[in-house]
Amino acid sequence: MASVNKVILIGHLGKDPEVRHLEGGNSVANFTMATNEYYKDKQGNRVERTEWHNIAAWRNLAELAEKYLCKGHQVYVEGRIRTRQYQDKDNQTRYITEIIAEEITMLGNGRAVGESQPATTAAAPTEEPTTFRQEPELNQLPF
Repeated sequence: MASVNKVILIGHLGKDPEVRHLEGGNSVANFTMATNEYYKDKQGNRVERTEWHNIAAWRNLAELAEKYLCKGHQVYVEGRIRTRQYQDKDNQTRYITEIIAEEITMLGNGRAVGESQPATTAAAPTEEPTTFRQEPELNQLPF
């Protein structure tokens, strides 16, 4: 039986995307994203739990993230989960789990949390969400 590695998140960016341009012309954007869940504790108090996710967007998706996303934006991210290892500056082996974004949709009005909206646009209808997708590499196509 085949396996599935699929992640779907809706949350807010914790920082502006940091974009690096690599040798060979590829780009990668890295940013964090927070998702929240709420539950009641034994005393009946509402408790919020925030989970932070590391997101990596490659190639054209990285460039679009750099251009359109910023801290506080609410986004939908669809992708796959990957854990990789690296050597830190003390030569210790470290592991990082990240989401490799394949699709990013900007939700809401695209304004950062706490950013004021001009009065002239407050009554305007909300815009359709903008979706960006990562096109597969030729070696990833099923034929």
